[in-house]
Amino acid sequence: MRIICTLLEPTAGTVRVCGHDVTRDRRAIREQLGYLPQDFGAWRLHRVEEVLDTLAQLSGLRDAKHRQARIAEVLDQVGLSEVAHRKVKKLSGGMVRRLGVAQALVHEPKVLVVDEPTVGLDPEERIRFRQLMSGLGRDRTILLSTHIVADLGAGCREMALLDAGRIVFQGSPSELLRQATGRVFDVTVTMPEAEAIESRYEVVSSSVSGNQMTLRGVADGGQLPPSATVVAEPNLEESYIAFMAARGRTEVARQDTEDPGAAA
Repeated sequence: MRIICTLLEPTAGTVRVCGHDVTRDRRAIREQLGYLPQDFGAWRLHRVEEVLDTLAQLSGLRDAKHRQARIAEVLDQVGLSEVAHRKVKKLSGGMVRRLGVAQALVHEPKVLVVDEPTVGLDPEERIRFRQLMSGLGRDRTILLSTHIVADLGAGCREMALLDAGRIVFQGSPSELLRQATGRVFDVTVTMPEAEAIESRYEVVSSSVSGNQMTLRGVADGGQLPPSATVVAEPNLEESYIAFMAARGRTEVARQDTEDPGAAA
């Protein structure tokens, strides 16, 4: 991602963004591209609109009247109009992340590169950010990297899974869901039976009722547990675990969903 953003020069190969080469046409690429790094902090003692005004000037918006109009437009777009006069240090983590999106959008780029946008956000802010990305993706290309599978959601047209630095899957989310068909199951068993299932299968969730336990799990391609029923519509996270389990990477898959690992 840093190579695409012309922040790191490649040692081999070629990369082109909007027809421009990353090693020869850096200025042209930066005019077409907005970037939100994982650690966007801005200046904590400055007001939101001041931060955005400075970064807009650095992005090439020299005309003051046009710049102020554009700042007001993007602040409204990311839902920060009401806090434009607030200092950055008084913003929530989600608001700071949205300010990062605003600075990436202010010069109206064709491509938006977003690195780990929801790390550290509470569930409400994470949902709000996903909705924002889905809306922004209607009229521009967004390249988003995340370790949180649920972030991909309905707004993602194409995805890739990286494992040990290599692409092991590339396609639509629906294709990954299709590959998990018949491999995600629900089963209700006694406690001793549950322990046996947990030792054999990748368990996604569990609930207890009396002396019985209901488990939702993923098979790595073999038989399902006795009396298990197939889940007709597994979610994307379950499909990811099923994919990784089939590769013999169940420990990685479990870690990735709890403290995420290799989805992009």
